[in-house]
Formats: sequence, C-alpha cells, structure tokens
Amino acid sequence: MKSAVETLNPTRVRLTVEVPFEELKDSLDAAYKKINQQVTVKGFRKGKIPARVIDQRFGRGAVLEEAVNDALPKFYTEAVNEAELNPLGQPEVDITELKDGETLNFTAEVDVRPALEIPDYSGIEVEVDAVEVSDEDVEKSVEQLRERFASTSPVERAAEDGDVVTIDLEAKVDGEVLEDGIASGVSYTIGSGELLDGIDDAVKGLQAGGEATFTSELKGGSAAGREAEVTVKVTQVAARELPELDDEFAQLASEFDTLDELKADSRKRLADMKTYDQATQAQERVLEKLLELVEVPVPEKLLEDEINTRKHNLEHHQLGQMGLDLAKYLEIQGKTEEEFETETREAAVKGIKTQFVLDELVKIEKLNVNQEELTEHLMRRAASSGMSPDQFAQAVVEGGQVPLLVGEVARGKALAVVVEAATVKDTNGEIVDLDDEDEDETATEAPEAAAEATDASADEKTEG
Repeated sequence: MKSAVETLNPTRVRLTVEVPFEELKDSLDAAYKKINQQVTVKGFRKGKIPARVIDQRFGRGAVLEEAVNDALPKFYTEAVNEAELNPLGQPEVDITELKDGETLNFTAEVDVRPALEIPDYSGIEVEVDAVEVSDEDVEKSVEQLRERFASTSPVERAAEDGDVVTIDLEAKVDGEVLEDGIASGVSYTIGSGELLDGIDDAVKGLQAGGEATFTSELKGGSAAGREAEVTVKVTQVAARELPELDDEFAQLASEFDTLDELKADSRKRLADMKTYDQATQAQERVLEKLLELVEVPVPEKLLEDEINTRKHNLEHHQLGQMGLDLAKYLEIQGKTEEEFETETREAAVKGIKTQFVLDELVKIEKLNVNQEELTEHLMRRAASSGMSPDQFAQAVVEGGQVPLLVGEVARGKALAVVVEAATVKDTNGEIVDLDDEDEDETATEAPEAAAEATDASADEKTEG
C-alpha cells in the first residue's frame, strides 16, 4: 500500500491511497464466506458454494463491493498512522479506481488537529479579586443561620411581609381548572419569591379564611409558561420569631459555646470560600490569556457538531427538566435568537480552542494521569451529575468514556502548570500565592470546565 497526504487547510487533509490487489485477498476471502452464509444455491450445501459459482450467480461486483467495504477502514487507518495524523471525526471516502485483479485507489478527506506552537507562557499576568471578609459579610452569614432556626406561631391578624402563610391554590387557563393546578396546605414565606409572581401582593393583608385572585405565568407543570388565573386562599397566618443572637443561640446552631466563636468560624469559612473563588478566577483568567497567545484554527465541521450538541443538550436535557422550550428560555433570559446563536458559537469556539491548546501542553509537559486522580475526578463528575459514583462509573465504562475523563484530568493538570507559572495579583496589588491545596483544586476543577466547553455530549452519553 502507498499513501500520500495533501494539506487542504490547517485543519483538513486529503489522503490518497493506492492498494495492490493482492492486499485485498483476506477481505475477498471474507466476502465470499459472508455471501456463502447468506445465500442458497441448489446442488450445494450452505456455506460450501464455490467462488466461481457465486461470481456467476450473484456477480463479481457484489463480491468486490463487500471486500472493499471490509478493507477500507483498515487501509485508511494504516494511512493515518503512517502519516502520523490526528483525525477528528469520520473521513469522506471516495473510491477513485477499482480494477479487478489490479488495484484499489481511494481518497479520504478528514479534519485533523491543527499543529500548534505554544509560546512561552511564564510571562502571563492576571488580576483577581482580593480575599476580604467584612464585618457585614459575617453578620449576613450569621443572620442567614439565624433565619434557619426561626420558629413560627399562628396569629389572628392580616398577613405581612415575612409571615409564613398556609395556602390553597387553584390555577385556571382559559377558564378551565388544570388537572395539576390544584394544591392544598402549601406553606409559603411572604417575600421569599419561591412561588408565583404576584402571590406576595395577593396574600398580604389577608387573614385566615381570606382569598384573592391574581394573574401569573406558570413556572412548571402541564401549562408551564402560560398565563393563568390563580385563586389563593389563606388558611393560616403565622409570625416568624427569630432566636436572640447570644451564646445560647451559638450552642443551639453550632458546635461552639459562644457567639464570638461562631462569628469567628463564619469569618474563616467565608475567607475559605473566597480563596477558592479566587483560585477559580485565576484559572479562568490565565486560560483566557493563554488562548490569546496561541493561534488556533478551528475545523468548521467540528465546530458545527459542537454547536448542535450544545443546543441539543440545552433543549432536551436542561430545559426539558424545567418544563421550558428554547423560545421561553430566551424570553426569560431577555435574549434574541441571534444573540443566543452568537453566544453558543463563541462558547463552542472557545471550548474547542481550550481543548486543543491544553492537549498540546499535555504532550509538551509529558503529563500523565494516575488512578487516584482519575477516581477523584470521577467522584466530582458523579456528584455534579446527580448520580452515585458507582452509577456514573458504570455509565462511563459502558459508554466508552474513560479516555474522555482521562483527557479532562490531563488538561486540568496542564492548566495548573500554566497557572503556577503565571503571576497572579489581587486588586490590592498583592501577589497571590496559590498554595498546593489551591493548585490541587484548580487541577481538578479545570478539566470539568474544559469538559463543559468541549465535550458537551459527554453528560448526555453518561446520562443516557
């Protein structure tokens, strides 16, 4: 077999392959054997029909077609390996010449990973938010904890902001009560925004036994997104009572003995959260700077496939679970279809470039993934997917997605290398020292970001 490569553009090549006919022998034998098992000829046992009889009865062309279909993948793979190509997707194959007993010639056009030059990235500098926890932040955190320990007691008065009301609901669309539009004994905190738009104004001022009707757009159910006439009846009004902020509350709500200890712990937890956010911000901004340094051509076919996959996952997975369609989602987001298309394309381009660049860095830095790293990443992906680790692992193995997860972890390690080499300053001008723990977090979070950007079909495959 002889092959040659012609570069059509930075992301597409054409392979020209010439195969001597004798190299088709194994595929011809397999073709005769397969046809033997599929046909019957009077006077011959099944599977024992001579080749010449098959040629006479069914035509030599049918045999050649079967043989070529069997042989093409092998010769294509050999040509790809010989040329040391990194193909993306399936090739477009065209048989240019097939002479019985002489030769098989074909061409194969396929997208390939572009050759990239990664410049020195040690000079990357980024700015991130400073880690600052104010007294107001601490007070807000403690107040949220206090809210969780609030008690309620029924009152004989009209409902006010902050009260907890027990209500019955009935929703009508076009004058008809919906089958799933009736609910009784619903507990609702006025002002929480957890139910329908307009319900706060409807129930405020009502005492137990009072009712009101208002119009609102339904957020879920069989008539999600439609305007409904909703009747709400208040069956109980209860006032919320917050515990006193003292040492007794600290003992009730935490493992601490004093309120000061509780506040100190809240301050530490808030600082840890902001430190984590700062590391994530550093990762994202370093990645943006890295992508600016590298010219990355994007294969158009790969881009279109990625865009279509993203749209499919949004419409059939995320929005479907919320009872929304794309039109309603865009309305809620305040976006036009053109803006959505532009954003989706930009995100897909960035995702593909991210994968190409980080994969190149994996090769340059000779990064490997060990079992512990893979297991930790699998646990994180399982948690984000809502599946148990065992379920997620089984889905990954059955879907042949293990190499994909390995790639995610490797890309995360590559990004961690770049982040470590970069200069990161906070908004106060101070150098940010991302310690080992933060770098580990960055290394495990980065592949998940890359996965969302470049392998949009991965979650669909594991969920399916």
